[in-house]
Amino acid sequence: MITPDDKLDALRRYLVDMRSVLVAFSGGVDSSFLLWVAADTLGPRCTALTTVSAAVPEHDEAAARRLAADLGIHHLVISTDELASPDYARNPTNRCYFCKDHLFQTCEREARRLGIGVIVDGANVDDLSDHRHGLQAAANAGVRHPLIEAGLRKDDVRTLSRRVGLETWDRPSSPCLASRIPYGMTITPERLGQVAHGERFLRERGFKELRLRHHDQIARIEIPIADLPRLLEPDLRAAIVSRLRQIGFAYVTVDLAGFRSGSLNEVTLSPPESHERAPARSNSSA
Repeated sequence: MITPDDKLDALRRYLVDMRSVLVAFSGGVDSSFLLWVAADTLGPRCTALTTVSAAVPEHDEAAARRLAADLGIHHLVISTDELASPDYARNPTNRCYFCKDHLFQTCEREARRLGIGVIVDGANVDDLSDHRHGLQAAANAGVRHPLIEAGLRKDDVRTLSRRVGLETWDRPSSPCLASRIPYGMTITPERLGQVAHGERFLRERGFKELRLRHHDQIARIEIPIADLPRLLEPDLRAAIVSRLRQIGFAYVTVDLAGFRSGSLNEVTLSPPESHERAPARSNSSA
């Protein structure tokens, strides 16, 4: 039986063979673990790159900066504007392709500038069970997935992260804020700001796992069912309704089905052309 330790050994071997890597680093569970292993294995031949924008939760950016500083590695933090791309802003079902394509073009540019041989990201084996447009963008850019190559699943990553003392080991998934906006609804800075503000308000009140879904005038709160009684305590409920109305929502609702990652995929509201796969881009950089 192949153990998580066996997979970790394989991961280190793959990284050694790469000689130098640029890690596309979001600050999430998988990329944090990959960065830790890469920094421990390659030392100064490991560089991290994090892009920040209106769609990036601020606590993710803070976590990424903190870990990179703790590891003492070269960390590039680059501001980007995905909304400058009409393909992204119109919010098709393959929105993630355009986001990741932009990220990997940035990685390619910086890797060439620094003379780094390989760009890597934190995709794990479980990511292969569903079609992910980000993997298509990675393939177009020649990005490698060391966790997949070593056979690491999400549970392996969490187990090993806990063992080495990474605070990310039990962190909930944290996709970009655009994922809170239904497909086909235009992504705007204002809508992203409403989501960011509302989720920050809820997080400050102790809700760890949550989504604030943006349905135009309606805010739909998703939290684990076990947290619903506390959310509905009169004083807290009133404070949440008041704040969400202040930031522009007319109606505040709670999803009785509870928190589920990717719930907006349950009903696709985008036009038919949004389902088309993005074409493979050329090797020229933007």
